[in-house]
Amino acid sequence: MGPDRRQQLWYAAAHFAAKSLLLLPVLVFITTVAHADLTLCNSTPSRVGVSLGYRDEQGWSTEGWWNIASQTCETLLKGAVPSRFVYIHAVDYDRGGEWIGKNYMCTTDKSFAIRGVHDCKTRGYKRTGFFEVDTGESQEWTIRLTDPEDPGAKDQ
Repeated sequence: MGPDRRQQLWYAAAHFAAKSLLLLPVLVFITTVAHADLTLCNSTPSRVGVSLGYRDEQGWSTEGWWNIASQTCETLLKGAVPSRFVYIHAVDYDRGGEWIGKNYMCTTDKSFAIRGVHDCKTRGYKRTGFFEVDTGESQEWTIRLTDPEDPGAKDQ
């Protein structure tokens, strides 16, 4: 192989390496972009059951149940939070009690996905109180359930 051919190969390799280095920040950016999710963390000493209500482009929806162990977090919705306000109803499986609110939506005792929040009982569902969470239109949000008996815990 002559010196001209070696120089051409070296130039091609250097050119390829330079282009690869220019793409590296783009690849790093793509792999480090955060996923927007709605997450709930159970900061209590008990197992809890959680149901979720929200309004999306198709109207009102409630879903449940997520069974969340003590001191763990669970993703309730993958992707962007569907609306500024989301609604939570939770049940303490170990000690009894609930996290409830004045926003009534439909639930059942078993796993569910229900469209609409009106006429729950006539449609065969329970009418259940949910508390409101203002996400401030954030695309990603974490809700933390705390022990209501813990004097140092914030509400929720």
